[in-house]
Amino acid sequence: MIGKLSQKVLSGYEISFNDALGIAKDVQSARLYKEADRLRRAIHKNKLDLCSIVNAKAGQCTEDCKFCAQSVHHDVEIASYDLVNPAQAIALAKENELAGVQRFSLVTAGRAVSEQNLAEFRKIYKELRSDTGMSLCASMGFLTGEKAVQLKEMGVSRYHCNLETCRSFFPNVCTSHTWDEKVATIKIAQDAGLEVCSGGIIGLGESLEQRLELAFELRELGILSVPLNILNPIKNTPFEDLEPLSVAEVLTCVAMFRFILPNAVIRLGGGRDMLGDEQNKCFTSGANGSIVGNYLTTSGNSLEEDVRMFQELGFDMRDNHRK
Repeated sequence: MIGKLSQKVLSGYEISFNDALGIAKDVQSARLYKEADRLRRAIHKNKLDLCSIVNAKAGQCTEDCKFCAQSVHHDVEIASYDLVNPAQAIALAKENELAGVQRFSLVTAGRAVSEQNLAEFRKIYKELRSDTGMSLCASMGFLTGEKAVQLKEMGVSRYHCNLETCRSFFPNVCTSHTWDEKVATIKIAQDAGLEVCSGGIIGLGESLEQRLELAFELRELGILSVPLNILNPIKNTPFEDLEPLSVAEVLTCVAMFRFILPNAVIRLGGGRDMLGDEQNKCFTSGANGSIVGNYLTTSGNSLEEDVRMFQELGFDMRDNHRK
């Protein structure tokens, strides 16, 4: 069953929700992961899409996302600042580029980026274009058409806006904005000619079915860069007591996203370090991308550790380095 289905996917077949639920529940795990990796290798070869991010504006976010340490609604002590040191951002980008990382993103906390901050980021993007050959990304909350055009003019090629979870579960995660507002920003970015990176966080209390729903919603939106984050419960947030997902639950989700979104980069992000020595299994179960280095409010593997792991897995990052 699973072999025939993966062959159909390679021929262009888009699996249905019932197809996906059936193989997620009924196929032996090792076989599922193997077939997902076969899809990854057949479609994407040994290419690995890496990106790095810098927290360009941290803390004091007015939104009430229950997983996030940067929200003013949660009593979490984190560093807050209005603008990253430009020299620090440029240095981080250069370090990552030397290691083979292809993309670099400025990420801001808050509902939307201000015009004042946008003007400052214009200077940083100008230096990044001058001093590196990296593809440039932005993650700056809700967009207007005007802001999307400004970012494109700055040299940004991809905008990031996570759905976080599927429409049906979203009200359990955030009440200060809606899932539809996120979709609206995704469409604004697309209309401005920007690629879109969008995914979510697994382990928020959602069901397997709801994880699959998210993948199908992303497919409907035409998303080809899909970050998957694993909830790392943070003390003093509403989700601090949630039980972390098992390795098997994570790998099944990665594999199913590969089946549902065969042409997308399935990009592991925050939380994969919680899998310890088993995190490498994500990249033999369908994943072909990653956020590397430290994340926004949690620490990840060192850049050196990640590069060594990817090389041991047989990924050739030199072939993917964009000049």
